[in-house]
Amino acid sequence: MSHLLKAFQQRFLRSITLAILLTLISSFILPGATWAASSSLGVDNGYLTACPASDNCVVSQNADAKHAIDPITYHLDQNTAREILLKVLGVVPRTEIVEQTPNYIHALSKSRIFKFVDDLEFYFPPNESVIHLRSASRVGESDLGVNRRRVEQIRLALRDLNI
Repeated sequence: MSHLLKAFQQRFLRSITLAILLTLISSFILPGATWAASSSLGVDNGYLTACPASDNCVVSQNADAKHAIDPITYHLDQNTAREILLKVLGVVPRTEIVEQTPNYIHALSKSRIFKFVDDLEFYFPPNESVIHLRSASRVGESDLGVNRRRVEQIRLALRDLNI
């Protein structure tokens, strides 16, 4: 009987240890998970939403030094620049355009391995030849610079297309 009790006790301890280990691992992968709500996206009074305090966001309007990125300038008419941007977004891997209006584009981009979703936003203010942008992860604290690099690659592609 004591042998059976000892075996049960060892299995129970292994189960508890595994549960604690999985909890710790998930807390490192998704620390302080903050899910982006659809209400925090879009343009409000001519501005894209500011970045949260986490390191996984860049924005070209009203940003602190950590989150700031330059807007994309163009020299064509706004509709042509918008159409070229839509074509570029169409070839960005794992990226899908989910909303578009004459002055706003919202796209989703998924990471290759874990399928984390990032929100990409582009705003064409009236009477300006710039595209304001915001790129933010929906979850986690750091993206290891993925959002900034993605936006800079889009900028380079647009520059190559001479917008």
